Amino acid sequence: MNAFRPARKNSSAAEGQAGVPNGDAAPSTSNDEISDAPVRSARPSPTPNGESARVVNPELTFTEIKKGFRPGDVYVRRREPHRRFFKRVGPGHFVATEEAVRPPNALERTYRNVKAILIGRPLESAQEIQERLGKVKALAVFSSDAISSVAYATGEIMFVLAIAGSAALNLTVPIAFAIAILLFIVAFSYRQTIFAYPNGGGSYIVSLENVGRRAGLVAAAALLIDYILTVAVSISAGTDAITSAFPALQPFAVEMALLFVGIMTLINLRGVSESGSVFAVPTYTFIFMLGIVIVFGLVGAMLGSYQPPANPVELPAVRSLDWFLVLTAFSAGAVAMSGTEAISNGVPAFKPPESKNAATTLTVMATILATFFMSVSVLAVYFRTNPTSSETIISQLGRVVYGDSILYYIFQFATMGILIVAANTAFSGFPRLASILARDNFMPHQFSFRGDRLAFSVGIASLGGVAGLLILIFQGDTHALIPLYAIGVFLAFTLSQLGMVIHWRKLQTTGWKRNAMINGIGATATAVILVIAAVTKFIHGAWIVMLLIPALVAFFSFVNHHYSRVADQLRIQPGQLPPTTVKQFALVPIESVNYASLRALAFARSMGAQVIALHVGTDPEHAERVKARMAKYAPDIPFVVLDSPYRQFVRPMISYVQALHDQMPDAFVTIVLPEFIPAHWWERALHGRTAQRLRAAFETHPNVAVVLVPYLLEE
Repeated sequence: MNAFRPARKNSSAAEGQAGVPNGDAAPSTSNDEISDAPVRSARPSPTPNGESARVVNPELTFTEIKKGFRPGDVYVRRREPHRRFFKRVGPGHFVATEEAVRPPNALERTYRNVKAILIGRPLESAQEIQERLGKVKALAVFSSDAISSVAYATGEIMFVLAIAGSAALNLTVPIAFAIAILLFIVAFSYRQTIFAYPNGGGSYIVSLENVGRRAGLVAAAALLIDYILTVAVSISAGTDAITSAFPALQPFAVEMALLFVGIMTLINLRGVSESGSVFAVPTYTFIFMLGIVIVFGLVGAMLGSYQPPANPVELPAVRSLDWFLVLTAFSAGAVAMSGTEAISNGVPAFKPPESKNAATTLTVMATILATFFMSVSVLAVYFRTNPTSSETIISQLGRVVYGDSILYYIFQFATMGILIVAANTAFSGFPRLASILARDNFMPHQFSFRGDRLAFSVGIASLGGVAGLLILIFQGDTHALIPLYAIGVFLAFTLSQLGMVIHWRKLQTTGWKRNAMINGIGATATAVILVIAAVTKFIHGAWIVMLLIPALVAFFSFVNHHYSRVADQLRIQPGQLPPTTVKQFALVPIESVNYASLRALAFARSMGAQVIALHVGTDPEHAERVKARMAKYAPDIPFVVLDSPYRQFVRPMISYVQALHDQMPDAFVTIVLPEFIPAHWWERALHGRTAQRLRAAFETHPNVAVVLVPYLLEE
């Protein structure tokens, strides 16, 4: 925006210092004339009723009457001189162009260019439909968390069973089969949710509308915690995969994990579509490489090509096998179901038809997950893998099929890749859920803001920061993080499926009893797992989540109460409309009489209200000079000197304003602050910031308005 500087005579003796704000202005000693004649000459002549004859045109269009070449020829020419900044779409309606938001100075342009390199050029809101995902990209974005759990879920089951010795590891397959059945029930439930609630929201919306507000907030809190833990667990597990292949990197595991969190945050800030393109590569590479391990492993086992080790590691029994241990292993392996709800939360991110594409993607994801999970569990038991080893179960299976060839290292890098990009499910779900909560006034409205690339930037950045902090606290230990993981996952599952049971009972459409029964079975099963996880993992960290969920719900309620209170106070009530005009008087603080302060006085005069000039002085001689110059250049304005023997400026002025306001409590006090703006940003450090301090002091006063009248200095 071009800076407007009013014309002035060369003989003008304005000191070039702010009238108020910058209390470091030098006392005036010059008696030269200060003229605002050029400003007065630029003012339009008043009409008989006292109003200005010239008015601005809000439509930004101008018509000119032009004469033609022949006598009597006249034509009208319409000009739009600002069309590069605004596109006119109708009367009183414009659309800002990219030129209108271009930074005005070199520093901001440099920042914008660096930002464009890191996260891409800004996108128009109308391009949001182009940022939506097809089924192939959506599988990579929303299903990477669920599919990646294959890399550690079987290991978690075996890690628990190993306490009862090597013989107990044979229960891995039955437990995995039970989890796979439950997975299909939950997936079927969320498939129904996708069609019933196509605007997204998943467990939160289902619970809110069917079970109640508190249940909805509990589900939302559980999901947000689940998403944070997804990032921490997935990236920590991905780091474990790479340190399994390269043990020398083990001392740098935490630093690597934090680096991966930063990369994931940056990529997601580039937008959903671009992140889908990036993350599709590791996702499908992992699916392909693990598919080879499964096919060759199963076929080789049947044909005898691959044999279990002749002398497997025998694990001693620390305690006897009982139902409690089996249920603990079941709840540990059930983390394979994490991420199942992500697709139902992000239905609006799919290309049309949204619900159909989302449901298809969910079905494909559940099939891949169940097949891989069962196959890995069977192979892990057959090849007698060691769950207590520092090497992961999936790495041990990779060595069986690939040996120490380059394919093994490709497989490990693919595993690391899928585990890291599994966090992308959370980066897609957390910001979107937070934006829905913000829309419903349960989270700060900043979470509904879309950044330059149409991504929910505040949610993405918040998720990356909290997940990084969690990795630091737990030092990237996957076994320590997973006990926290299960509570939120299964609490959200249970509330969602309970909500769907109530949903079907309300609608009673064709087949509602069958659907309600399936959802009821799922709700019961996930509730059982929730109780088991809460009991068995309580002392291992689950208590943290059990405290965080009610704390988050309390936070949601606090935020909602604030927004409700604000809405009640701002609501327009019939019969309680404010007056069309308000009483007011203007107060102009004057530090020294200069060009900037005279412009502020002119601005105050134009308000048509009583104007008072005030000088808060700490130097009696300077105060007398200011008084004399005010009598010379603004004799029509009452001038008050307020000596401040304690050398304070802001507090005495506040007290004086209050004293004036007591005389007319129903009037507005408009404080008109003259302020000069240095030509260079670094020059601001050479001046005081009194204007900013005054504005901060009065911003909470109900009947005081602070107006800054800037004067831009030339270079």
